[in-house]
Amino acid sequence: MDNNKYRVKWDLERLYSGGSDSKQFRLLLEMVEIMIHKFEDEIKKMSLALITLDIANIKRMLDEATKIRANLSEASSFISCLLAINPKASNASALQGNLSKFVSRFESIMKRIHKMLADINDDRWGHLLTSKELMQFEFILKEWREQGKYYLSEKEEDIISDLMADGYHAWGSLYCSFINSLRVHIEIDGETKELSFGQAFNLRSHSDPRIRQASHAALEKEWNKNQDVFAKILNHTAGYRLQIYKKRGITNILDDPLRKNRMNEESLHRMWSVVEKFKQPFVTYLNIKAKLMGNKEMHSYDFWAPVLKTSKKIPYDKAVDFILEHLSQFGTELEDFARQAIHQDWVDSADTPNKSAAAFCARFPLSGESRICLNYGERITDVLTLAHELGHAFHNHALQKLNPLNTFYPLSIAETASIFFEMVILDAALEGAKSDEEKLFLLDERLKRSVMNFMNIHSRFLFEKRFYEERKEGFIPSIRLTQIMKEAIDEAYARAFHSASAYSWVWTPHFYITGSPFYNFQYTFGYLFSLSIYEEAKKHGLGYEKVYMNLLRDSGTMSIEDLVKRHLGKDITSEEFWEEGIKLCIRDVEDFNCLASKYL
Repeated sequence: MDNNKYRVKWDLERLYSGGSDSKQFRLLLEMVEIMIHKFEDEIKKMSLALITLDIANIKRMLDEATKIRANLSEASSFISCLLAINPKASNASALQGNLSKFVSRFESIMKRIHKMLADINDDRWGHLLTSKELMQFEFILKEWREQGKYYLSEKEEDIISDLMADGYHAWGSLYCSFINSLRVHIEIDGETKELSFGQAFNLRSHSDPRIRQASHAALEKEWNKNQDVFAKILNHTAGYRLQIYKKRGITNILDDPLRKNRMNEESLHRMWSVVEKFKQPFVTYLNIKAKLMGNKEMHSYDFWAPVLKTSKKIPYDKAVDFILEHLSQFGTELEDFARQAIHQDWVDSADTPNKSAAAFCARFPLSGESRICLNYGERITDVLTLAHELGHAFHNHALQKLNPLNTFYPLSIAETASIFFEMVILDAALEGAKSDEEKLFLLDERLKRSVMNFMNIHSRFLFEKRFYEERKEGFIPSIRLTQIMKEAIDEAYARAFHSASAYSWVWTPHFYITGSPFYNFQYTFGYLFSLSIYEEAKKHGLGYEKVYMNLLRDSGTMSIEDLVKRHLGKDITSEEFWEEGIKLCIRDVEDFNCLASKYL
């Protein structure tokens, strides 16, 4: 019997009953296949017949693309949820394979549309965008037209799309299946236990240093044993991507991710230059934390551990109550939404052996719902993870009433609401701290996030940039990948991090995402962006919810630079914007150091 106030298992049956054997879900896939086939024929006829794209034709294409994309997103989310609970589910894996083919075909159709839009002359294009029917889609249409300028001939793009399903995207699927199947053996309390990658990884915040170190050593051994397999997956994924870039005339590896993130390269470089400029305070924090833990230097396997020994556990029910209580200070919609997500069983928080290690939020656009997956282990970090994923779900909720075409925000904005929710909860915990020990503990948790965004994420960016430059010359063996990663870590952490896993190129899933390279700088941007939003929210309280909602709703229809300018009145190409956020984090370092001096 479940004695919890809140359920720890999500309800997928309400969406599609029967799991991977759901007849309802299979009907959805069949319908999507029919829709794609029909749409494909229509677009080919339009293209081959050289039919002039008028307002009515473009609007019809938009409507059909919207319906298909929503159905594909729904299907992808459901399969992701099935595989998260059981990565070895053969039926779900088969469904994923079929869906990949549908996605590939749809992408091929969309490329053809983008190319057709790019071929429209400028004068006529300007006239089309001023029409009442297309005006609300101006941003997305301009984006599609710009993308169309990079595409090859229809025949070449069709070949590329066909190869993606069983080639390119298959490597990403193989990575997920393989890493989730790995098991390590660790001695805990005198008993040897077999743990999944996710369970072993969670031990990095265990209060016992021997268990932390044992978990680190066991995982390193597993990465070492399988590194050549992972090297092949990473090399082949990157090699395919580079070949496509070469054919399209893209020489700068950052061009594609920046375009997809709707960000200028100047903004990205300005952010990293400011981060590099302010590394020292966080080096100081790492050194002081190491001393508090009785060490001369900060070991990577001690980083996530509590700065002071604590046995405090936060039951799931209390975590949920705490989140609901403190979201209410910024608006009724934030609290009401989170309450709805919990009570309608959108969250699966059970810590089970075969479950995916990665927490995530999946959007179901047809039902207007989301599903959240995490392994809740009664730590403050788990409370923050729950808040983080609820933030993602709230972002989905904010966009629900818009036309679906205007709801696809870039990865750079994807962390905005999630980090905001995290900050609300962590700040509330700090304000309610009843002792210096508790406050020091919580400041440490907040500073871990600063270090992750200013150092760890920076190391990922440096690794990926250097990896791609070398990959242009040929296959990179695992030993060299490990060396590149070590150099990136040393630079990003200013050599303040010892025993760091140079195999993090293996276990960082973001390197293997086939949707886009460089899924790293978005976290740092989102962190600093959310700091600015949160500071404004604290000033205005309940009155800021409307501004916040408008910002989230605009996230799918403008560039990053324009979004920040419109809603915050700030310029992200200036150092001042980035320094403002980092200096708030440096203030945390100062508070931490002051409290830590009492224990040294």
